[in-house]
Amino acid sequence: MGLFDFLKSDKKKADEAAEKVKQQVQEQAAARGTPHASSAADAAAATRAAAERMTAAAPPRPAPATPTPGSAAHKAVPATPRTPAMPKAAPSSAAPGAMHTPTPKSAAHKAVPAAPVPKPPAAAAQRTYTVRAGDSLAGIARRELGNEARWRELYAMNQGVIGSNPDLLRPGIVLTLPG
Repeated sequence: MGLFDFLKSDKKKADEAAEKVKQQVQEQAAARGTPHASSAADAAAATRAAAERMTAAAPPRPAPATPTPGSAAHKAVPATPRTPAMPKAAPSSAAPGAMHTPTPKSAAHKAVPAAPVPKPPAAAAQRTYTVRAGDSLAGIARRELGNEARWRELYAMNQGVIGSNPDLLRPGIVLTLPG
């Protein structure tokens, strides 16, 4: 007996087993008095009925919580676009000559000049350091700022004065120290 004959015999055995199972199912359906075709429909109806009973017996679910801006549910749902609110007309009982408070999108807001912003005193708040021979940004940061790791901050503030190479400091350069 060759390999292919062996495989054919296994397939034949599997087909015979499937046929036996099919016959047993038909015999069981006949014994119950229902045809085989409607047993699937009966099973589906029974499943639906069981699901309805379970739903009726289950406690009511609470209303879904409104997603908060930090929750994952909020991030999963795209925001609905809001239509801009129309400004309400002033009541007729308002005093004559009452002022309208301009909103950021109103024409009146654009016509009103912005209030002047007071400037902080710049000269008094800034500290400076004059580079000496042998100085490095890390050394200056350690002595003047208390932390050697702040040399990058010092370089970022003074890059225009120092140039593109932070290791090349010329004596006499005046550096502005961060606050």
